[in-house]
Amino acid sequence: MPRRRKRRICRRFEGETVFKPRSVPMRELDAVVLRLDEFEAMRLCDLDGHDQEAAGQRMGVSRGTVQRLLQSGRVKLLRALVDSSALIIEKGEDHEIVHADDQ
Repeated sequence: MPRRRKRRICRRFEGETVFKPRSVPMRELDAVVLRLDEFEAMRLCDLDGHDQEAAGQRMGVSRGTVQRLLQSGRVKLLRALVDSSALIIEKGEDHEIVHADDQ
C-alpha cells in the first residue's frame, strides 16, 4: 500500500482554470489536467525565481518533490500547447490553500 501524499501548501489561484485554443469547442478537444501543486511549483521556480529548495520550503515538501512537480507540470503544459489541447488547472484534495499575503 503506498504511503499517503504529504499536504502541499499552494497559493490561491483565482485566474481562469481552463485554457483552450480559440474557436474550438471544448467537446472537440483532449484535456490535459495540471494539478495545482504542479502549477505552484512552476510559479515559484520559473516565475518568481526561487530555487527548488526554497520552493520546497514554501510548499512544505522536499526539494525532490518540487523537482518531480516541475518535471510533470512542464511536460503537461507543453503537451497542451503542442497538441492544441485544453489545459485544466485542478485543485487536489491534498492541497492547503493560502492567500498570497500569508506567504
